[in-house]
Amino acid sequence: MSIPAPFRNAVSQSLFAGVVVYQPFNMPCIEGADISFLEQLSDRLYGDFGPFDPDQMSVATAILAGASQLSFDPEGRVMLPAELKEFAGIDGQATFVGIGRKFQIWAPDAYKLHREEQMTLAAQKAPTLPAFGGGPQK
Repeated sequence: MSIPAPFRNAVSQSLFAGVVVYQPFNMPCIEGADISFLEQLSDRLYGDFGPFDPDQMSVATAILAGASQLSFDPEGRVMLPAELKEFAGIDGQATFVGIGRKFQIWAPDAYKLHREEQMTLAAQKAPTLPAFGGGPQK
């Protein structure tokens, strides 16, 4: 899969020239980020829960244990692990979706349905979110 240039440029400052991908436990896609995002997640899991907390262990196992570090080739591509492509139903084309500090890779039809669902939820939830900049809501 070719990783879009803006994301490659953003992660080029990282110590690892590539991305880390993993199977999210709540959506049928592949999620990924630069190595620092996963390191921060790991630090938070251990800091917030402690190393022997069962909640920490479940999230660490679900995300961190199955994560794969993928190096960029000279054209900015990575080879997605077969088990992740199978999990996400990706066979051929894929949709790359940037979502802030991380990204998702979807089977195109699955993403179309997911996006429609998310737009409906966003329309319902957006009015209840805190105002940007910490000011009062309108």
